[in-house]
Amino acid sequence: MKDLVSYIASSLVDQPTAVEVLEKEEDDLVVVELRVAKEDLGKVIGRQGRTARAIRALLTAAAGRENKKSRLEILE
Repeated sequence: MKDLVSYIASSLVDQPTAVEVLEKEEDDLVVVELRVAKEDLGKVIGRQGRTARAIRALLTAAAGRENKKSRLEILE
């Protein structure tokens, strides 16, 4: 799941080398933390959060295949 979020975020931003993804696992919950350059934050979130919502939907589907739950946190 970490690789999935990293690939998607790197494709969206202008500075793909600044993308950092951390994955923490707690029981059946996977928390994915995404950090991007400050200038690229709007591109990852999208208008009215649509891009972030789409990334979360893909992450939920990937986690569901492993019978887990997921949460995406986009950090500054």
